[in-house]
Amino acid sequence: MNVAIQSGSIQTVDADAIVVNLFEGVTEPGGATGAVDKALNGAIRDLIANGDIRGKLNETAILYPRGAIPASRVIVVGLGSEEEFDLDSVRQAAAAAARKARDAGARTLASIVHGGGRGGLALTDAAQSVVEGTILGLYRYDAPGVIPREGFDRDVDSLTLVEFDTSRLPEVEAGANVGQAVAEGICLARDLANGPANEVTPTMLAETAQRIAADYGMTCQVLDREQMAELKMGALLSVAQGANEPPKFIVLEHNPTQSDAPPFVLVGKGITFDSGGISIKPSKRMEEMRGDMSGAAAVLGTMQTIGAIGLSKRVVAIVPATENMPSGTATHPGDIVTAMNGVTIEVINTDAEGRLILADALAYAQQYNPAVVVDVATLTGAVVVALGHYMTGVYATDDSLWETIHAAGHAAGEPMWRMPLYPAYDRQLKTSFADVKNVGGRPAGSVTATRFLAKFVGDHPWAHMDIAGTNWWENLITHPKKPYYVRGNTGVGVGTLVGALRAWDAVDVKE
Repeated sequence: MNVAIQSGSIQTVDADAIVVNLFEGVTEPGGATGAVDKALNGAIRDLIANGDIRGKLNETAILYPRGAIPASRVIVVGLGSEEEFDLDSVRQAAAAAARKARDAGARTLASIVHGGGRGGLALTDAAQSVVEGTILGLYRYDAPGVIPREGFDRDVDSLTLVEFDTSRLPEVEAGANVGQAVAEGICLARDLANGPANEVTPTMLAETAQRIAADYGMTCQVLDREQMAELKMGALLSVAQGANEPPKFIVLEHNPTQSDAPPFVLVGKGITFDSGGISIKPSKRMEEMRGDMSGAAAVLGTMQTIGAIGLSKRVVAIVPATENMPSGTATHPGDIVTAMNGVTIEVINTDAEGRLILADALAYAQQYNPAVVVDVATLTGAVVVALGHYMTGVYATDDSLWETIHAAGHAAGEPMWRMPLYPAYDRQLKTSFADVKNVGGRPAGSVTATRFLAKFVGDHPWAHMDIAGTNWWENLITHPKKPYYVRGNTGVGVGTLVGALRAWDAVDVKE
């Protein structure tokens, strides 16, 4: 999408549709909305008086000016109550308005910056959220080689943010640039995780990483099965040995010339299809297991975004990628494998494979003497039992790191909840046959999975984000109702990681 910034009054803009807003309970519109209302001889006040719009969050109404102003349509979108208004309200309202515009046939869209005036939000952040919401609200997965469904030829091609005060244009532009980069990173993550497993293979993930490296001056190293064996990545290879599709171990580095600086390391689980292996899953909804690489998708989307916005510090992304398939060569339940750091693992359940590939990735990360490590994974169904589909479960060894992730998640509309990381849960992972087993039973399943990962992490700050409950969206009462979600992958994690990295970029997190 083409995103532009323009100074002036919204009512003078020539576009297929312009967007203004209304807080809940407001009866006399002011600001830009009031100016448009005046140009339309009180048409917005008539909508309010007749109850056609009340300002509830994401509520929309459309007016046709009939030559009173240059725009062909005026969309009024509700922002909700002023007391609950925040950046995600802006993101949602922008998405709702963009969808309304698309459904009406508009191709060019202009909008004021919701929240940049009466809403009291920082103008840069508000502009970022408007752009994010618009692009994400219009997202549709365009499957390669598939005849587009009816209406797919209808889309919004451009967004113009209109700001009256010319002195504030640099802030709007800065926010819009970040918003576009973040949204495009999220769209990349969605595309990867929505794609079928016969197309989105470990090889394709590696090619995506190589493309990002070429576009943004990063370095990319891709290890094959033999190179992983040389590094003694027995945990990862135990998962890969049942699949014909070759595994890939992807290392993507931003600002690689800063070799003396401890990097921020991101690790993303890249199971491009999870059958469960010998501990095979039920067939119902198994097709959704193409999205078991959503952690990898989020990390790659994040790397594209930080490349686009020019993050100044060093970041390393690690993506262990493989399928988990049953075959004559697959790992058996009861097999014992050795991870890169020498820890032996009894594989009780081959469907607890994500923690096995992350074990070697986290161990590999130690060579960088990292400032911080954050891993992202669709790790456990247990986190869905604990938190449902509204919040991502986060485990953190460092309070400051947790606070940074929590704040970034809130700003990104990706709520986080801190989970316990108590060593006492290690008792559930004890076995007589190895150092550790890969499952700890049903009680506290998400916690014990994370305690397993902790065996492969050094003494640096570390956080684990379990996105199993938040990576997929459907229009169900158990899922959050947000206009920037469509059925399929949400791209969760990109907004949070980019926000956290930008915060880390501004200050040193390791003394």
